[in-house]
Amino acid sequence: MHFTVIQRISGILLMLFSFTIIPPIIIDLIYQEHSANAFFTSYLTLLASGFILWLPVKNSKKELRLRDGFIVVVLFWFILSISGTLPLLLYEELDISITDAFFESVSGLTTTGATVLTNLDSLPHSILFYRQELQWLGGMGIIVLAVAVLPMLGIGGMQLYKAETPGPIKDNKLTPRITETAKALWYIYLTLTIMCILAYWFAGMSLFDAIAHSFSTVAIGGFSTHDASLGYFDEVAIKIVAIVFMFLGGVNFALHFVAFRNWNIKAYMRDTEFKVYFRVLLFVSIIAVAFLQLTGATDSYSDSLLLGVFHVVSIATTTGFATTEFHLWPTFLPVLLIFTSFIGGCAGSTGGGMKVIRVVLLLKQGMREMRRLIHPNAVILVKIGKKPVADSVIDAVWGFFAIYVAVFVIMMLLLMASGLDQITSFSAVAATLNNLGPGLGEVASNYAGVNDFSKWVLSFGMLLGRLEIFTLLVLLTPAFWRK
Repeated sequence: MHFTVIQRISGILLMLFSFTIIPPIIIDLIYQEHSANAFFTSYLTLLASGFILWLPVKNSKKELRLRDGFIVVVLFWFILSISGTLPLLLYEELDISITDAFFESVSGLTTTGATVLTNLDSLPHSILFYRQELQWLGGMGIIVLAVAVLPMLGIGGMQLYKAETPGPIKDNKLTPRITETAKALWYIYLTLTIMCILAYWFAGMSLFDAIAHSFSTVAIGGFSTHDASLGYFDEVAIKIVAIVFMFLGGVNFALHFVAFRNWNIKAYMRDTEFKVYFRVLLFVSIIAVAFLQLTGATDSYSDSLLLGVFHVVSIATTTGFATTEFHLWPTFLPVLLIFTSFIGGCAGSTGGGMKVIRVVLLLKQGMREMRRLIHPNAVILVKIGKKPVADSVIDAVWGFFAIYVAVFVIMMLLLMASGLDQITSFSAVAATLNNLGPGLGEVASNYAGVNDFSKWVLSFGMLLGRLEIFTLLVLLTPAFWRK
């Protein structure tokens, strides 16, 4: 274990993160709302802290190993979450506790979108922009951004990329060099963000709201600059723009890369995961629209269509935007939407959940076991498309699912022990572990009324979900620390 290298990288990344606090300072200078001091103090504090970490070990340039990569990723996400609380704590008018500030910071960086803040419409533009920026940075993963920069500083990046990139198959690269891979991902991410900004702007949002909401839409985050979320805007075009870019944000960015590079959408049509992702959204949308119409929950068919499709895409991709109180919808619809978040987006996307590819592999493996009962001696392969999947990948998926269920049960029991009811506990764990945001019961609108103990448990759950459980839990095993 090369602790000096880990310290050096952490210092560099912390200094890089400090520069992300400059845009909110500029926003404050534009709107003259006198919150710049909190951000400027935070910027200097983080920059100095990173420099102090880096200076004693600046010449340590040993090769970074895989285990070192896991430590850097986990350590920095914790450091990042703590650092993200500074502007919120230093802005005195916000009057926020350390627990709430940490919860909000983690929620932003993990693109969960669960908030403890209320009266968003009265907050300074700088604070609102900062929350959205946290989600945008967390969407693709600030570690992946750093991978594109660190090689210039003499640091290899493949280990970091393997630890950070979501999905069961970690070794795939889009380009031969990891630096080029990270850059390709960010070019696609930035392009989608700019397209989303322009679309929102043309649809009727102000430029500030268009930029802010594009950050949380492409990042599959769900934070808004208004208490009513996207329900604040009356234009139908804005909801349609959100549906399109939430859908795109939930797609594997490797597919976006191939499609952009070749200017051809056939890559999507050939991908098994994408086809399942689309079919799940379509099937659940049909159910939601039909039941909204049949139960008379909306005034017209067009309202049922828009509300149904919007909320299915929002919840299924784990974005968490809302235009109405969907938790009050009739019959089983609210629970159905929460369950779709367990599937989440595609591997390699900014979405949360277990990922579509894992669910596909779980179902295919289940079907294989049933066939083996009928034909015990048959050799039956699990295939994605026309390619067989290695048993090691299937074993990893089953291991992930087992750990996911165990973590879910433990977190839910802890929340119930703290005094929350069953519905609130279940949906809060689902909403945070899947990086969704809104839940049911007491957490349908926000998490302000949840007790502090539960907020810390849920904060840990958000980090587990963002790092896909194994990346974080592997550090807690004795085998990881053995030589």
